[in-house]
Amino acid sequence: MLRKSLFFGLLMMLAVAVAASAATKTYQVTGPVLEVRPDAIVVQKGTEKWEIARDVNTKAPADVKVGSKVTITYRMTAADIEVKPGAPAKAPAKKK
Repeated sequence: MLRKSLFFGLLMMLAVAVAASAATKTYQVTGPVLEVRPDAIVVQKGTEKWEIARDVNTKAPADVKVGSKVTITYRMTAADIEVKPGAPAKAPAKKK
């Protein structure tokens, strides 16, 4: 019985871990590299320049340089959320 409980507990932990990692949607941008810095990489996409931040956890090959064609996978993460006052709610219309 203890063995079944342990197995079920591990199975649940695995399910939670998979669900948590799949919760954040990923996006991609592909194009030539315009600039490489320790904190960011700039890629040309059409007529736009995309600056993607990077940190010590970013996986990147050592040979990325200006002119290389790359595909970057990234996530959007909120840095700050501010609540603005909204318009007052309308009162329900009175029946005549």
